[in-house]
Amino acid sequence: MQKQQLLYKGKAKSVYETDDNDFLILHFRDDTSAFNGERVEQLARKGQVNNRFNAFIMQKLADAGVETHFEKQLSENEVLVKRLEMIPVECVVRNYAAGSLVRRLGLEEGQALSPSTFELFYKDDALGDPMVNESLSISLGWATKEQLEEMQRLTYKVNDVLTAVFDQGGLMLVDFKLEFGVYHGRIVLGDEFSPDGCRIWDKETKKKLDKDRFRQSLGDVIEAYEEVAQRIGVPLD
Repeated sequence: MQKQQLLYKGKAKSVYETDDNDFLILHFRDDTSAFNGERVEQLARKGQVNNRFNAFIMQKLADAGVETHFEKQLSENEVLVKRLEMIPVECVVRNYAAGSLVRRLGLEEGQALSPSTFELFYKDDALGDPMVNESLSISLGWATKEQLEEMQRLTYKVNDVLTAVFDQGGLMLVDFKLEFGVYHGRIVLGDEFSPDGCRIWDKETKKKLDKDRFRQSLGDVIEAYEEVAQRIGVPLD
């Protein structure tokens, strides 16, 4: 598989074409951003840590029957993935109140949500990824009713699988976001899973071990990512 021209450069990953139209190469960069790209810094080892973390999680999901775009890790910073037709609607599951939910509703951070909540957001950086609903998503042609139902089913399945994985490491999976796409007619998970796209706290101390350490200037961001990785068994060496 030969890497070809740059297709897209996101906030933390670069996407490259390959000589096979069914596959792409993702390059995990050390860039770290917050507040819709208003704050950007380089954090040493971040790309490598997130790439290995993501590969570990994708294997856990595949073992549980969740089809993902992940094919194989190519190097410390690169991974081969299926080329999907992405659906511009992001799925968010919340197991505990945090982030924008606390700000919107005035909830206490850490309040347990039972059952877990499911939300949809329209993927548009210029608009700040606004919250939407199923009706809007269907009416505006972003996704069909059947696609949204499958995305919700898969998101909850991911939550069940990964809540157990993190619990075994003494960690709380507070919330996370996922994106999906279509691959040969099937809905497939088309996102990474790392501490960049979820909230993870220590069960006992509630110490934040995710990207909120960067957003809130708490320090030791990559050290926190590595701690989570070590506690759930991600091989970093």
